[in-house]
Amino acid sequence: MKIKTKWELDKLFYKGLGDQRLMRDATSGDKMISAFAKKLQADKRWLKDPKVLAHVLGEYEALSLTASPAPLMYPYYRKELDAQDKKAEALQNTLDERFTKRGNELIFFELELAKIPLTAQKKFLAAKELGEFHYWLTQLFETAKHNLSEAEEKILSLLSDVSGGRWVQMTENLLNTRTVLWEGSAVPLNRAQVLLTTLPTPKRRALHQTILKELKELSAMAESELNAIVTRKKILDELRGFKEPFDATILGYENDRASVLALTAAVTKRFDIARRFYNVKTKMLGEKFLTYADRAAPAGKLDKKISFDEAAQIVHDTFAKLKPRYAEIFDRLLAEGQVDIYPKAGKNGGAYCSGMVGQPTLVLLNHVENAHSLLTLAHEMGHAIHTEQSKVQRPMYQSYSTVTAETASTFFERAAFEALVGKLSAKEKLLALHDKVQDDISTVFRQIACFNFEVELHREIRKTGLLPKEGIAALMNKHMGAYLGPAVKLTPEDGYFFVAWSHVRRFFYVYSYAYGQLTSRALWERVKKDPKFIDVIDKNFLQAGGTASVETIFKNCGLDLKKPAVFLEGLKSIERDVVELEKAVGK
Repeated sequence: MKIKTKWELDKLFYKGLGDQRLMRDATSGDKMISAFAKKLQADKRWLKDPKVLAHVLGEYEALSLTASPAPLMYPYYRKELDAQDKKAEALQNTLDERFTKRGNELIFFELELAKIPLTAQKKFLAAKELGEFHYWLTQLFETAKHNLSEAEEKILSLLSDVSGGRWVQMTENLLNTRTVLWEGSAVPLNRAQVLLTTLPTPKRRALHQTILKELKELSAMAESELNAIVTRKKILDELRGFKEPFDATILGYENDRASVLALTAAVTKRFDIARRFYNVKTKMLGEKFLTYADRAAPAGKLDKKISFDEAAQIVHDTFAKLKPRYAEIFDRLLAEGQVDIYPKAGKNGGAYCSGMVGQPTLVLLNHVENAHSLLTLAHEMGHAIHTEQSKVQRPMYQSYSTVTAETASTFFERAAFEALVGKLSAKEKLLALHDKVQDDISTVFRQIACFNFEVELHREIRKTGLLPKEGIAALMNKHMGAYLGPAVKLTPEDGYFFVAWSHVRRFFYVYSYAYGQLTSRALWERVKKDPKFIDVIDKNFLQAGGTASVETIFKNCGLDLKKPAVFLEGLKSIERDVVELEKAVGK
């Protein structure tokens, strides 16, 4: 298997920030969008004639390929690898403003189309010529009531980066460039957080305190940032008519609101499952109680490290067993420099997959040669497979909901876990089961606890106008303690972890993890019973892209997510794993 360990951005995009093609492509895209906008303004038959609209939508869709986002994405990706690349950041900011203005030229198109009379909407939705665009139009008409005037939308678009995006960028820049002193060396903060899980308990707790001290020093800045962006969201929600702070996210993720609220309620009601796990974990670690530092600690050490080459082989074989096409995608991304594997100073400390219409699919990792990193590889490559399989759709439907994205990633992660367990001894299997349950607890219960934290954070700031850093930290502890239970002793300083939790800045994103995890477990159980069911998943889910709502996509796979049964099935599955741990350890 050929493996390149770094993103080859100069090969995939441009040969440096000074490459003349970069600005030439940006200018070309500007001109194409401007010409298209003028054409639409001059002849508005597309507001009345289905045939004309079908032709216009085809041209509109084609712009996603011809007016490429590559000039903007190239400096962004460079910045992800090096937070101190100020030239890339400067170019990214300049192009971001330019691309925003470009998008503003076309704002009128969707706004005017969304607000056509109801009779005209029905006519368009029934027209055969617009059959391929039916779902896109349905979504457009459903969101119309939250649209503002063209002038207002342009102003908000122009201000979005400087009033929100750069606040978040500031925080992430600081987090990615700060270091902590550990055993005589300056360790990057993001690396130190990964290192926690590799240390014995005394050292782990000591490093945790060092990290918290650094986060607390940054908390005054984070206080201003969070209050600013949450207040900005409050203003936007009021302008757009969203009642609850999470409503805009749910609508944007193409979810059924009742389904999401049923999920959060069901998980919150079963926080006892998570608390039972931490009781077992306390015994496995041989401690009287746990601290927040121990939340993600392993219960023991596997006999050997899992190198990236070994991890890649296990994941490759797992994917190939499901469907050879998946292994082919996996191999190609590794061979063509589309996966950045190892951590380094200045690099974004997380892991993600990034893919846009007409652009290379990229995966960022921070591999540290353990089982968790193997599962992270499978998780992110699951996103990549979803992205690549969705390319069978026309450009308009290649993008998909965040919720289906998290279902795909956790499905492939589960497959890799079962493959890994098959290679372990009885003792190692127990440790691996602990680690997998721990990941499930984090993905489902911790994320819903974070969702609950976000809800109260937004409501409190909306009510009082400002929540100081001490209040934010206390609120974080309140909701983390709710799922961790009495086995985990929290200190006031633990709440300052809010500074480093990037998801709270991507408002209410976290529910998608729990939704995806519980749904993917249901899908995986069906594949275990019938391996051919993967064909149903591939056709109706992985290849579906954004052709339907989340609930419709999974209904086509045989799951009714408008009822709580699937979520309850997943929760009971996690509970069974906890019971297995309890029996093995001795309740």
